[in-house]
Amino acid sequence: MLFKHVLKTAYDGVRAHKSRSILTILGIVIGIAAIIAIVSIGRGAQNLILKQIQGMGSKTIVVVPGREPRGPTDAAQVFSDSLKEKDLAALRKKSNVPDINEVAPVLFGGESAAYENETYRLTIFGSSELITKIMDVQLAEGYFFGEDDIKNHADVAVIGSKVKDELFGSSQAIGEKIKIKNRNFKVIGILAKKGQVSFFNFDETVLVPYTTAQQYIFGIKYFHRFIVEAKSDDVVDKTTRDIEATLRETHDITDPDKDDFFIETQVDLANRLSSITNILTYFLAAVAAISLIVGGIGIMNIMLVSVTERTREIGLRKAIGATKGNILKQFLFEAIILTSAGGAIGVILGTMISFAISIFLSKIMMLNWDFTFPISAALLGFAVAAAVGLIFGLYPARHAASLDPIEALRYE
Repeated sequence: MLFKHVLKTAYDGVRAHKSRSILTILGIVIGIAAIIAIVSIGRGAQNLILKQIQGMGSKTIVVVPGREPRGPTDAAQVFSDSLKEKDLAALRKKSNVPDINEVAPVLFGGESAAYENETYRLTIFGSSELITKIMDVQLAEGYFFGEDDIKNHADVAVIGSKVKDELFGSSQAIGEKIKIKNRNFKVIGILAKKGQVSFFNFDETVLVPYTTAQQYIFGIKYFHRFIVEAKSDDVVDKTTRDIEATLRETHDITDPDKDDFFIETQVDLANRLSSITNILTYFLAAVAAISLIVGGIGIMNIMLVSVTERTREIGLRKAIGATKGNILKQFLFEAIILTSAGGAIGVILGTMISFAISIFLSKIMMLNWDFTFPISAALLGFAVAAAVGLIFGLYPARHAASLDPIEALRYE
């Protein structure tokens, strides 16, 4: 029996029971669609995170207090007070770190700001004017606070564009005062729309002098981060080593394993977050793939029922010359056609779902989200669907092929 005849017979067998065939492949469709959607969304999230990190520039180095987390038990080490004013002064000395272009201390935390009857929850970002250069943040109106404001712990603030809209609406904001922690801050500048840079949305941020943030808002004498800009990409590694040596000296640390700080470059952070998002994506995809097994079992069950219903047909075909191989191929191909069709529909459905989600996130949620079609996941999903049909269709096909033609013809 020619291959095309076997394939046509199998196709006719599937087509003869359309409703049952559709219900049979439903598990495969759901499984493949879920895998495609999860991988696509995972890739989109990864691209979004990488864009945010890259927004700080490849020359940016971040010094974080506490020991570098290497497991769940180390998580608490991140919340440390190890970065002090003496460390900032040491890093600013060219003799210690000659290739530093800029260094900005950073404090941050959530607070509420109020103006007249309006209140808005935002992020307080305490730093110096250098942070605008490192983060490439521009002013839309007004001016930025300077060194005198930092020395005098001035109650001045530069607000993000969304903060301005929420508190002042269309009214003038420059020169007005907003209240943060029962203290009045004069608005001296408004940031141009910037959105997300690294993990901060500057549109929803109020920037104040870091000395003011330390004394009046957070009540601390240490820093949450040092953000350092090297002179060029080529000296990032050398600058990192110089920072480590300088901080070990100010902290009296001789054993690097006892460092109470750690350093992140943008390349390191991007690689680390890429690994994390990949692991989460593949884990969720593996969970979704369980439905393929369930769908495969359903196909095997339906195929066994089909063999029972078509026992007389099998006996008749054998009586007129069909071999065991012909019967085996027919029922095996029926299972493969079902799962392959389910795989194709699942790929299309998963693509449509992920595209709709990307549109929602980019247009409605205003995220810089790109739609990504995972070609490798689509090909793999389609191949896995066909393999499921082959594996779970083999037993019913062998059962059909092994029927005795005489007994099959007598079957009622």
